[in-house]
Amino acid sequence: MISEIVTKPFVYDGPGGPFEGIVSRPLEDAKSVRSGVMVCHAFGGQSDVDATHAERLARLGYVGFAIDVYGQGRRATTGDEATALMGEMDADRVLLLERLKAAHTAMQEMENVAVDRTAAIGFCFGGKCALDAARANLGLKAVVSFHGLFDRPAWASTPPDVIEASVLVLHGWDDPLAKPNDVISLTDELTMASADWQLLALGHTSHAFTHPRADAPAEGIVYSEKATQRAWSIAERFLAEHLSE
Repeated sequence: MISEIVTKPFVYDGPGGPFEGIVSRPLEDAKSVRSGVMVCHAFGGQSDVDATHAERLARLGYVGFAIDVYGQGRRATTGDEATALMGEMDADRVLLLERLKAAHTAMQEMENVAVDRTAAIGFCFGGKCALDAARANLGLKAVVSFHGLFDRPAWASTPPDVIEASVLVLHGWDDPLAKPNDVISLTDELTMASADWQLLALGHTSHAFTHPRADAPAEGIVYSEKATQRAWSIAERFLAEHLSE
């Protein structure tokens, strides 16, 4: 584990931009070429939690890039605002994909990022983003969805012959936003596209289980330290497998 990292805001362009992300990278050997990992945010927009994920990735030796798909300064402060922001993207999944492409290109163009060794991870709505990036074959080696949303965009109604990225789905079995039938639909989709996919279903685990402020049991939204540790342990090994030189 790398102890010294540097974390900075990063403004980049794209449709409807500018966008403001956060980049975290190892401080030691700053000029070493490293794999880049996008962090796709939850429905409230990019936040301190995403920066923490980017920093975790940097300590593992990657360039962690917490992306922004809403636009610079567009961050929710209430649940209603978050729902509205996510709704804009749900209503235009083509625009969402174009913004994901812009973020990936921006990461590839960063100094000392290996353009052919990139990945994406995402949480909740961000899991949907990561899966869309896999569906679109953006050139990613690996994609990880943490308690993601599985609905397929209209543009992916016919799966590609092959989804090129390896896919890891980390799912709370009690998640009310991704029912068992939704899980089966996703795995059928991935199988039809000949994807290299894995699924970990965590029993007695709700939506948003990695988010330390998730505390709405009546809505099926609950943080779980145990599930978080298990999920991250598997995700770290998965990324190491697919992003090795």
